[in-house]
Amino acid sequence: MSIRTLIVDDEPPGRQRLRALLEADPDVTVVGECADGAEALAALRSEPYDLVFLDVEMPGLSGLEVARRLGPDRLPAVVFVTAHRDYALPAFEVRAVDFLLKPFDRARFQKTMQWAKEQLAREAEPEPARPSGKPMERVTIKSGGRIYFVKTEDVDWVEAAGNYLRLHVGNQTHLLRETMNGLEGRLDPERFWRIHRSTIVNVDRVQELQPLFHGDYAVILHDGTQLTLSRSYRATLPRYFGESL
Repeated sequence: MSIRTLIVDDEPPGRQRLRALLEADPDVTVVGECADGAEALAALRSEPYDLVFLDVEMPGLSGLEVARRLGPDRLPAVVFVTAHRDYALPAFEVRAVDFLLKPFDRARFQKTMQWAKEQLAREAEPEPARPSGKPMERVTIKSGGRIYFVKTEDVDWVEAAGNYLRLHVGNQTHLLRETMNGLEGRLDPERFWRIHRSTIVNVDRVQELQPLFHGDYAVILHDGTQLTLSRSYRATLPRYFGESL
């Protein structure tokens, strides 16, 4: 396993420290460094990375702004690095692997890398075999002491949200405690299309596809929502549209 990694920090000593630690790990390849948020955003849009160490406070775009602008579909596994503890909650709202508080020692860094490798390994696991039998027709939602049901045919798309999934249903969203692979295995494979490690879309909601970079495609829904078809999931395209891009 070679983990393609990007270092983003506006301070040269910070970049040098991270590079030294990362280059000591035989599973890691440091592909590049960026000194500000705009440079990082351009780099992350131009080629694929597996992991990014992203400083939070930088001139211009902050690390959090970079993550939000890139969006969950294109954001690699991210470790936020900062000297300020107050950024921990916003960091995990964008599904960060870890929040590395400066100054950190080698042992703390190695723990971060262990978590990052575990997450990347889970994402690389093959899709589970779908159980035989009829696909699920409704999802049970538990919220605020209530239990209610959502028809699967009404779900527009699904995104990973930490230990939960966020179901987008019209102008509403619902949180479901489930894994992406687990839900995918119970949905109708003729209706729901896994387009990214963190995204499933209802095929009936897809309006068009637009080419992006490096084999990725924008998936445009009828309501204008733009998602990303990752090149690693592009092979499933003929199942739904009868032709390859």
